[in-house]
Amino acid sequence: MKYWRGYLVAAILAACTWGLRRFSAAHTKLVDMIYPYVTRMMQSNLAQWSGGVGFSVWQAIVYCGIILALTLLVVMVIRHWNPIRVAGWVLTVVSIFSLLNTLLYGLNEFAGPLAEDLRMETVGYAYSAEELEKATIYYRDKANELAGKVERSGSDLKEGDFEELAAQAGNGFEHLVYEEGFSVFAGSTLPVKQLAGAGRGNTGKTVPMTGEAAVNPNQPMTVLPYSMCHEMAHRMCIAIDRDADFAAFLACTANDSADFQYAGYVMAYRACLRAMEDTGAGTGSIVSGESSQLKQDMEAHEKFFGRGREVDEGMADLLVCWHVETQVLPTIEEEDTRFDPLDESQVDLSGIANARR
Repeated sequence: MKYWRGYLVAAILAACTWGLRRFSAAHTKLVDMIYPYVTRMMQSNLAQWSGGVGFSVWQAIVYCGIILALTLLVVMVIRHWNPIRVAGWVLTVVSIFSLLNTLLYGLNEFAGPLAEDLRMETVGYAYSAEELEKATIYYRDKANELAGKVERSGSDLKEGDFEELAAQAGNGFEHLVYEEGFSVFAGSTLPVKQLAGAGRGNTGKTVPMTGEAAVNPNQPMTVLPYSMCHEMAHRMCIAIDRDADFAAFLACTANDSADFQYAGYVMAYRACLRAMEDTGAGTGSIVSGESSQLKQDMEAHEKFFGRGREVDEGMADLLVCWHVETQVLPTIEEEDTRFDPLDESQVDLSGIANARR
């Protein structure tokens, strides 16, 4: 029996994790009422603690874990430990981390969608192909407008200082909270960290255990500010990638920096353009409207990421709805249907003898 104790403990912990997720999936409204606020505060405290050092604490823990695992393997061979028994306790450690991650963050995926917190009324309706095309053109034109306002080194975007950009990233979220009243973004805006050893195509990683958001510093400037906001959104307990992508767009476009605004509109344009391609719609006329600077930045972006998706597919739905609510509906004047007795066009005077003709 002693050889199976580790497996038993791991099974109990895994069952607790499974039970929490099943309960949360069945009681999403209860989760949305309490859990995000508690975990957001916990993430802010953890971010404050881990922010005291310049490197990613979680990556240091991973490296130490690898060294410890190799050491354990050597000791196990030398001391002739039973590998079945050791494996059971290794599973226990993994189960502990899984349960902690669920408690600290994981249940946020069962909270309500971001659209509800933003009071978006058009979400859920089936938008037309024309509305998608108009939104794509709008985001393209905004990107074209900003392409000439960002700092460039020659014909390329200037490589911004990572720490300077990271310090600026929280500005957009602060605008959304204090000027727009979106309390869902009232989380930690401490600067993100550099993701060490990140490969091509990797944008970033947020680890709830340490409250750290880390970003690949090698990605193009067309997306680096956006990725910073995306990981910040995750640290604010916006767990679903679609919602974190949309939060990043809102934070970028609300930022005082043109670099962030440009990155936000470029990513919005790319998401809507991809959505049009998925529907089989022709995009040639839209792409031909890209400025030379935007076209060059789009090519550099694709060279780094390839044809893989950098944003969640569902983001395009939110972007179209946002365009309808903020750009289309405000321009539609409500028809005045009130009766005006002095308006002759609304009064039938044909039966009145002395009525003006």
